Amino acid sequence: MRIEVITVPDCPHRAAAVARVREALEAVGHSDVVVSERNVDDAAAARAAGMRGSPTILVDGADPFASGDAEPSLSCRLYRSADGVAGVPSVAELVEVLR
Repeated sequence: MRIEVITVPDCPHRAAAVARVREALEAVGHSDVVVSERNVDDAAAARAAGMRGSPTILVDGADPFASGDAEPSLSCRLYRSADGVAGVPSVAELVEVLR
């Protein structure tokens, strides 16, 4: 399994995204998986990476939280859940994706 967290430089949600991904990996018994991080600072790189706002979390190269109409961008990303809107997915949502 490959996990990558893609952010714009100085993204205020980078640390929380990485921490929650690691917590979710631990919960599903994959604490040995490396979480890589990448900063993207131009639109072409965002498109190439499949970044749909910062932070974008890719699992094996795919964005499990992307809606069908989401375009690659350098914007801040909001994640919608039953608990409302947040800058990162919850640990429970990440666990569901990683299972």
